[in-house]
Amino acid sequence: MKRLLPLLLLTAFIAPAHAEIAPAVRQESRALPGLAASGSIIIDHWGIPHIRAASPRDAFFLQGYAVARDRLWQIDLWRKRGLGRLAASFGPEFVTQDRASRLLLYRGDLAAEWANYPAEARDWTVAFTAGINAFVADTRAGRQPLPVEFSATGSVPELWSADDVVRIRSNALASNLASEVARARALCGGDVKLEPLRRPLSPAHKLTLPKGLDPCRIPPDVLSNYDLGTAGVVFDGKQIITLADAADPERRDGSNNWVIAPGRSATGRPILAGDPHREHSVPSLRYISHLEAPGLNIAGAGEPALPGISFGHNNDIGWALTIFYTDQQDLVVLPPGAKVASITETVPVAGGGERRVTLEYSDDGPVIHTAPDGTRFALRATWTRPGASAYFNAAWAWRATDWTSFMAARDHWGAPPLNLLFADRRGDIGWTAAGFAPDRAGGDGLLPVPAGDAYRWRGLRQPAVLPQLFNPASGWIATANAQNLPTGYTIPLGFEWADRSRITRIEEVITSKPRFSLTDAMDLQADVTSPLARRFVAVLAGLASDDPAEAAAITLLRSWDGRVGAESPAAALYEVWLRRHLPDAMVAALVAPAARADFGRPTPEGIVDTLEGRNDLLAAAARAPLLRATLGAAWREAQTRLGPDATLWRWGTLHSADFVPALTIAGREAERRVGPLPLDGDGSTVMAATPRADFRLNAGASVRMVLDVGAWDNSVIINTPGQSGNAASAHYRDLFPLWAAGQHIPFRWSRDAVDAAAERVINMVPG
Repeated sequence: MKRLLPLLLLTAFIAPAHAEIAPAVRQESRALPGLAASGSIIIDHWGIPHIRAASPRDAFFLQGYAVARDRLWQIDLWRKRGLGRLAASFGPEFVTQDRASRLLLYRGDLAAEWANYPAEARDWTVAFTAGINAFVADTRAGRQPLPVEFSATGSVPELWSADDVVRIRSNALASNLASEVARARALCGGDVKLEPLRRPLSPAHKLTLPKGLDPCRIPPDVLSNYDLGTAGVVFDGKQIITLADAADPERRDGSNNWVIAPGRSATGRPILAGDPHREHSVPSLRYISHLEAPGLNIAGAGEPALPGISFGHNNDIGWALTIFYTDQQDLVVLPPGAKVASITETVPVAGGGERRVTLEYSDDGPVIHTAPDGTRFALRATWTRPGASAYFNAAWAWRATDWTSFMAARDHWGAPPLNLLFADRRGDIGWTAAGFAPDRAGGDGLLPVPAGDAYRWRGLRQPAVLPQLFNPASGWIATANAQNLPTGYTIPLGFEWADRSRITRIEEVITSKPRFSLTDAMDLQADVTSPLARRFVAVLAGLASDDPAEAAAITLLRSWDGRVGAESPAAALYEVWLRRHLPDAMVAALVAPAARADFGRPTPEGIVDTLEGRNDLLAAAARAPLLRATLGAAWREAQTRLGPDATLWRWGTLHSADFVPALTIAGREAERRVGPLPLDGDGSTVMAATPRADFRLNAGASVRMVLDVGAWDNSVIINTPGQSGNAASAHYRDLFPLWAAGQHIPFRWSRDAVDAAAERVINMVPG
């Protein structure tokens, strides 16, 4: 789906809709206890708060207040889940999840933790949480309405402390614990030669079992506590709801970013674009804000429960992020009788009463599972180290002014592991990997390991050894979670990456343009051509069939250009074929019957590699019958789902963005639901839109950002479905149709531009 309107027309298109609500700038004044000096929250037409304060401390205080005003239920739930306090609000059904969450808290020295962040970081976070608490106080006093979710659940928001923010570690994107377990289960009775079908490794690597590891002794439920402790809260007020396709290998988080040097830019300045991907939710996972105070001026997006921003820009530099798949976890098998330390904690329960839970910790980390025979399984992870609070080390970048100071910020980054792209007003561009990287004494991180010295971690690698690139001759850099280690780089950081489809398409588009513009960047973020789909179409060359369904499927797909558009009949057939028929058929053709139950679901990249003959797993004679059979089955299923006339099939009929809040409130479902809208793309397109098993949207970019570096007022951004989590707000779903269409909104920076876009101004004075 193309961007519907040029930027200038888009601005005119959006503003009138808001003008009906606010024909003039609404001014209000409020006394706020805890604020040191007067300041303001300027809310623009798209719900973005631009905060002006007399000091950085007051700026973070007002940011906390603004976030709570928009997202109190969301951030309160995040804190309760992370600290293991759900049962205190929602009852005994959540004690098990509370115990799991508490296993994953940072348990180290808090002084050492804070010492790993900028000197002012604790004061900033104290101010941020005080701002949240100030809004909570306003709700308790009746000065602000309490979000409806609290009354629906009979709960109340709790007060925050700064330590809460950094102790919660379960929101970090770390790999590869689930993959280790899936691989071990697949190798129990399976053949190591089939691993390229399940998940290709890069760089090329020979998989070997750690000495003393019996993969058949890894229980299928070994990660039940880990999954529960890292899961969001999806419930109807009483019962946790588990998503049926949680083990789908495509449900890995990804992202795109690219930076264009002045010599290749149509503006003569760097252009920096980023769209980090995560599982979608309502409200959005991320929150856009702008903070301005003496000595601090930053704008961008971040996690709403954290102060500041995770990616965006200050006056001098911009930065964007994607996940770089450094392997930061190991599952450690402890022998029966291994020494562990026990902690007993009290879990308060709503309505009175409490439950006692026991947490066990080994020298390798928290014990996340104990088998009936006494074997314990511990999680060894980088996030147990000081300085690994997820995204919190972005604070080092807020005052960076050039590549040297940005790299100093990189040196502090802990979690999650990232590709950081950089650009500054002087025209420099750069890339660096960032994040804690373990130095393993043995093993490669791809399988669980026995406890002991042979597979211990010797520590963390020095940041200076991480790969980087500065002002390349090509004039551009891009990342999309694919393996991007420099040629000859030998430090084993990880072997599991996203398939190359998105980065291939990004490279195709950038290199096709002698000059790359802001409009080009916006269009590329909405691009829906899939190189992965083109590879699948290519394997059909020369295929023929006498069966009508098989022949019709071959004809439709072979004429397709790989554009996964919502209006495409071929895209609908392809997705049904890829997700519903090829995986099982490949497993049935190649995996021994006794090993199939534990083999798991092969990745699309592994499937297409096998069909292309890259791994010698599928005999050439077996390929055509498998393709014909699966295509015929997919055609018949598409007819069942979409009707007998293939010209009327639409991928968007199956694939829609439909955001439903985690909490169901009887009688208010329609008011709080956002969608459905037909959606372009899939997980292999730059406009990432990874489907669930039922084809509905699961994950992709909530925020898309394009920065005109140095001319910041020309920058654009988008969030979805809106900035507010309050269904009664005009900014609850206002960005959703624009986001779904691949559009952006202006992202103002200068005072004049912000004032011109203001919808509401809240003037704050000390209370």
